[in-house]
Amino acid sequence: MKIVPSQIRTVNVIRYVTALREGGSLPAIAEADDGFLYVLKFRGAGQGVKALISEIIGRELSASLGLRVPELVFANLDSAFGRSEADEEIQDLLKVSTGLNLALHYLSGSITFDAVVRKIEPQEASRIVWLDSLILNVDRTAQNTNLLSWHKDLWLIDHGAALYFHHSWYNWLQKASQPFASIKDHVLLAQATELEKADLDCKLILQPDLIRSIVDLIPSEWLSENSPFESVAAHREAYVSFLLTRLNYSSHFTLEADHARESLI
Repeated sequence: MKIVPSQIRTVNVIRYVTALREGGSLPAIAEADDGFLYVLKFRGAGQGVKALISEIIGRELSASLGLRVPELVFANLDSAFGRSEADEEIQDLLKVSTGLNLALHYLSGSITFDAVVRKIEPQEASRIVWLDSLILNVDRTAQNTNLLSWHKDLWLIDHGAALYFHHSWYNWLQKASQPFASIKDHVLLAQATELEKADLDCKLILQPDLIRSIVDLIPSEWLSENSPFESVAAHREAYVSFLLTRLNYSSHFTLEADHARESLI
């Protein structure tokens, strides 16, 4: 069965509810014109649109692999929005984030995943560890799991720290073929006992056409900001090339993860 990524809806932000100060980028809970609450991630935050690009790619790859992730939407922020905000830091963030931002459906009532209390099925844990190795996600540790328990299910959130190479694009193709040493700190590593199977299964799903269709979801305006490439098309193609090269060398990072897991036992 051919898997295609979902089209990303666009909403308009109508109400700023509260800041989420757990992270350094000051995401916020906001209400959109479709009546839902979202965790709003701002283009004007510290890592800029790069973090939003990572979020799109990480979220869509997760969904393609059958992992639970909140719905992702583009969120328009009007220039008049936030003028009444009393906090100057937040007001400044809102001003520089006018236009297209990113938001994830707010999982009301969810709680932070605790690996000590709850065990995950090996197949699911292995797919998550494999995915985070693929996209170089350094932010799924015991200190900051970026995993939520919601309605008794495990949900993945926040992929903004993945694909860290794209902040400079230095030696990016070389990084595509290398193992991912930071996987040793992954919160689910001990439970990921089926990494070899995950590698085989996930590569069958993540075909080149799917990778391209995911990268095509990135707004062109985000790829034109401070780009080291000669065109938006070339910038977009670089993400595709990185991911396809990484998949070709998946045995390297899978073996690295397996060795790191064995060292925990």
